Amino acid sequence: MKNVGHKAGTLAIIQPSFVPWRGYFDIIRRSDVFVFYDDVQYEKNSWRNRNKIKTAAGWQWITVPVLTKGRLTQAICEARINDAEPWRKKVLGSISQAYSKAPFFEDYFPLVARSVADCGESLSDLCIGLTQEVCARLGIRTTFLRSSSLGIGTELRGADRVLAMCTALGAARYVSGPRARNYLGEGTDFEAAGVALEYMTYDYPEYPQLHGPFLPDMSILDLLFNCGDQAPRYIWDRPERP
Repeated sequence: MKNVGHKAGTLAIIQPSFVPWRGYFDIIRRSDVFVFYDDVQYEKNSWRNRNKIKTAAGWQWITVPVLTKGRLTQAICEARINDAEPWRKKVLGSISQAYSKAPFFEDYFPLVARSVADCGESLSDLCIGLTQEVCARLGIRTTFLRSSSLGIGTELRGADRVLAMCTALGAARYVSGPRARNYLGEGTDFEAAGVALEYMTYDYPEYPQLHGPFLPDMSILDLLFNCGDQAPRYIWDRPERP
């Protein structure tokens, strides 16, 4: 396996997602190098093209429509936005209606509006660009790569491909979400390759929200609009629990 010119130290690999939740950004911050896993198969109606916001009527989806007819095996990096639908107006309108009275709406909405208005036809470009914009606002300085740029064969699957990327990037530690335990296991293969495998534990406190009782697992937008530059207090700068 060739080395691709980066020394990762701590590495994480996750598929691009549309304005993902705070745990996604926590993993990014814990990583020296973060790889957007963009050359795996696109899954219709997943976190890749939609996420949750909180409204006066409860949570609802905000969705970027994607062309899927005749494209069932397309990779995420190949997925194209369906601009025949007026999705930009609908997404930005839903966000504005839900959060216009939030204390930090005016600070962060222009970032979202600009990214949505200026994006081209690539879903992954939209998701990755917006994620990087949010990271910059949160003070995250992780190095970003795309799996499609690494030259690691897509014939590898599951844990084999993840481990191949760890090896190619010289990672000493790999950080993963807990659901990946189903296919990564307890890390025996990683240990043999000199890579420490660590699973995230998501245990985040509630934060001030609009619209009634707290709802967890909303898009990062919910946290940003409600808490502004105090958002890290509810992700990684929170006090230790007794």
